[in-house]
Amino acid sequence: MKLILYHANAMMKEIAENWVKENQIEVTVLSELLTAESVKLAKGYDGIINSQAAGTIDKEIYSTLREYGIRQIALVSAGYELYDLKLATENNLVITNVPSYSPESIAEYTVLTGLNLVRNNNTIIASVAKNDFRWRPSICGRVMGDMKVAIIGTGRIGQITAKLFHGFGCELVGFDLYQNEGIKSILTYKDSIEEAVKDADIVSIHMPATVDNRHCFDYEMFKKFKSGAILLNMARGSIVDTEGLLKALDEGILSGAGIDTYEYEMPYIQKDYQDKAIEDEVFARLVHHPRVMYSPHIAYFTDEAIKNLVEGALNAAVEVITTGTSKSRVN
Repeated sequence: MKLILYHANAMMKEIAENWVKENQIEVTVLSELLTAESVKLAKGYDGIINSQAAGTIDKEIYSTLREYGIRQIALVSAGYELYDLKLATENNLVITNVPSYSPESIAEYTVLTGLNLVRNNNTIIASVAKNDFRWRPSICGRVMGDMKVAIIGTGRIGQITAKLFHGFGCELVGFDLYQNEGIKSILTYKDSIEEAVKDADIVSIHMPATVDNRHCFDYEMFKKFKSGAILLNMARGSIVDTEGLLKALDEGILSGAGIDTYEYEMPYIQKDYQDKAIEDEVFARLVHHPRVMYSPHIAYFTDEAIKNLVEGALNAAVEVITTGTSKSRVN
């Protein structure tokens, strides 16, 4: 059996190499994105694994893989919104994901970001870097336990995030189309997102991206927030209208935002732009906004998560090749 892994970094390559030793299956590891051109490198292989989590997937890829006799694409992610599941099925391709790889990693990073914003840590660090050690109102924080937190999406990640905020003593409200019975003892569900966010000091998004929730959080939604609230988005960039977010921050509707995902991030993520200009003007404004704590899609980025993602995707590829399906298939 021969597998090919696309868009892998050095950590992923090391994990794949260790997996190869344990499973005695050949894996070719590439740094290239999976594109209509690079998919030609998969010819002669039995299975394909792709770690791309943003951008687009060329539609020609599906028919090309079918032509090569490849029956699956294993995703090194939980999200699969980049993929045309109908087109994949039409081309006899099974798409698999890794539904749970380390929800704790994302939840912990979410709370860390929220705490940094509540305590104005960006301002403190910037001041200290300039040898400014004054105590002043702009660096005065708040007590997390005095705050109300709205959890939007209470699946695996949202549930753990809620429990961590609860540990600080926060009051919790939430919204989800499918309520989680396991957290009703600490969280009160509301009937709509609008009702959940209206009195919340912190709003934390943990929804998957869908066609229906694109730009769900736009300027009109932000106007329904409590004045001075903080937004945390460690989910998917398309859920937030970045122009609307920046406007809400500039007008003081929101006091801060922790953003780990941006809708059009693909040209920049995992790239070194220290000596290059960011051509995306909206992204540049987001990254350098004084009230934004931006991170480059790394909320999940822990040793445990990377290991579980890579091994989970490789195992799913083998499962489909040997059995024709997988317990983690999404189409």
